[in-house]
Amino acid sequence: MEHVQEYPPPVAPSAYQPLATRVSVIGPEYCYPQPVDLAVVRKVLTISEGKFAVSDINGNIMFITKGKIFSIHDRRLLTDAARNPVCTLRHKIMTVHDRWQVFRRESTEEKDLIFTVKRSSMIQLKTKLHVFLATNPKENVCDFRVEGSWLERSCIIYSGESNTILAQMHKKHSVESVLLGKDKFMVTVYPNVDYAFVVALIAILDGINHDDDE
Repeated sequence: MEHVQEYPPPVAPSAYQPLATRVSVIGPEYCYPQPVDLAVVRKVLTISEGKFAVSDINGNIMFITKGKIFSIHDRRLLTDAARNPVCTLRHKIMTVHDRWQVFRRESTEEKDLIFTVKRSSMIQLKTKLHVFLATNPKENVCDFRVEGSWLERSCIIYSGESNTILAQMHKKHSVESVLLGKDKFMVTVYPNVDYAFVVALIAILDGINHDDDE
């Protein structure tokens, strides 16, 4: 009798179980009851703006990142397809654990802080970031974490210290991407998870690793 596998692998669509509570960080309008597949194209050859673009699986642009003039290396703006600001990513350069702060729209005021991201340790062979919401100023326990390999584009975003997956990356190669100097990978955001929040985390991952390259 042929063996039938009862449980599909984690990346199968049927395995995406909606979370009991919605994970809304930047805004509930970015939470969808079904899995959201995003394509991220990192333009390796650009200098200041349009570091990467995020589209849906049909190629429709959803988000882009832009570097601020005169502060390219420490501030980036995430906008939607209509170029409306979603959040500002600020890199606090003189910090031990490579700290990034994310603020609402174009603000960098403390009252508009949404969350903070920092490396779990200074020396890392694999990516491990801790994410703390603005409502968690003591930062004793992280609200989210990112683990995996940026080099292999295989990072996973988890809820707190649990094994609950919120989003995961998948590497995509093409002849066109190699010729044009572009790096493309896919991100699957699980149901009821804020996909703008996930995109902001990926923009920070890109920023951290871009700085490392330099």
